[in-house]
Amino acid sequence: MNEKKTLRTGAALALSALCCAVLFAGCDVLIPKTVDYVDLERYAGLWYEIARYDTSFDEDAVAVTAEYTLNDDGTVKVLNRGRVGSLAGAPTSIEGTARVVDTRTNSKLAVRFNRPEIENFEFAYWIIELGADYDYAVVTNPTRSVLYILSRKPTMDEQFYNDLVASLARRGFDPAKIQLTPQPKMA
Repeated sequence: MNEKKTLRTGAALALSALCCAVLFAGCDVLIPKTVDYVDLERYAGLWYEIARYDTSFDEDAVAVTAEYTLNDDGTVKVLNRGRVGSLAGAPTSIEGTARVVDTRTNSKLAVRFNRPEIENFEFAYWIIELGADYDYAVVTNPTRSVLYILSRKPTMDEQFYNDLVASLARRGFDPAKIQLTPQPKMA
């Protein structure tokens, strides 16, 4: 009886080890690949949020922009602005500081925001796609639980956007979760 129990336990452990090996072997597929290199001076400036995965801290934000400014110490000042609920809603903003995590590529950063309830947390900011002219960017984190599509303009060509979403879907992102961020019309 003990021999059967030991055999079953051994088989279960072997199966668990095999499953873990398969999962870890595929991790490079699950973890998003970042761009090869980001010139932070070119990346600095104003970005408009075109679309995102909604999260609990930004689900009712519209007209969202992110402005990045290089600091003398090598960090990046982050200023996110938007409106609550509608284009006519109350303005809202949050400031933070990003530090480069991967200095070889500058494509992985960690952001800490200046709000008491979250100031002790760093948020991963991984740039996984970037236009050759730094005209658009796609940002996520290692677990793919956030996704932001950013542009230098408040609008993006519809065909380009659709192609981008299709490309993200092929890379494991859920297109049904991507929500457009309303932006004011430019005159």
